[in-house]
Amino acid sequence: MLLRNRLLSLSLTLFLSPPSPLPKSASFLFSFNKTIAHSTHKRPESKPDVSASRAAKQPMSERARFAKTVLFVPPGVDPEDVTDEMILPGSNIVVGPYAGHSQIKEVEFVKSSGRAKDCPKDDRPEFAILGRSNVGKSSLINALVRKKEVALTSKKPGKTQLINHFLVNKSWYIVDLPGYGFARASNAARTDWSSFTKGYFLNRDTLVAVLLLIDASVPPQRIDLDCANWLGRNNIPMTFLFTKCDKLKASKGKRPDENIRDFQELVRENYKQHPAWIMTSSVTGLGRDELLLHLSQLRNYWDQ
Repeated sequence: MLLRNRLLSLSLTLFLSPPSPLPKSASFLFSFNKTIAHSTHKRPESKPDVSASRAAKQPMSERARFAKTVLFVPPGVDPEDVTDEMILPGSNIVVGPYAGHSQIKEVEFVKSSGRAKDCPKDDRPEFAILGRSNVGKSSLINALVRKKEVALTSKKPGKTQLINHFLVNKSWYIVDLPGYGFARASNAARTDWSSFTKGYFLNRDTLVAVLLLIDASVPPQRIDLDCANWLGRNNIPMTFLFTKCDKLKASKGKRPDENIRDFQELVRENYKQHPAWIMTSSVTGLGRDELLLHLSQLRNYWDQ
């Protein structure tokens, strides 16, 4: 019960009034093993599935069933062995043996590309940051690397129009993609964005996962759900990053914790299991260290 209660609280007591308990089926995720198995991206040679053979020998416990359906269980972790201390605060992410060095020591801008085929070709793993034009992508990148001018920030949505690669610790990339859904963009511009960005997702072998940013200060948006569904249909691994979670109260409508629960309920309609998710704030730094640790275990497993 301790494991269940910890997750259901969503760790919102860090900065929000406690939400009402969620039912067991309120959140789901893709296990990383399943996502990798269905992905067209680079992956290591297949290895014996210890958890699968173990499950075949004995019935799955309620604890393991809960972990497999609600938590993001990374490679190297048996659902039977998950404890509440292994769950990152403000997320459904379990920390496993592949988690390693996660601090950013240096970051440099490498290049901007107008086409996927023009992106860097050095086989380093990368994480693409995607979201609506005003969701706070650039602000999150700046907070993540703790530099104010690494990514271009602007009060005018839709400023990023190219695929921008930032090299972190000379070993992996953060990729800033154009925002989608900017109402003032012309139809032609939106079409061009769709064409070259989707081409990047479908043909980029070094893409480890998409970090899909969702604005937690507003109710669920259909365009975000459509984007998530497209990524899911094309077997693109993703993690939901709920942004603007520092806003304790919404000027209109619901609180961030309520919007997050509503979004997950809608995602549940199209996913049997929920992708990994984590709450963030570029203002307070909420979720920064946890996100970096999550990226380290995905990256280290991809590198095997």
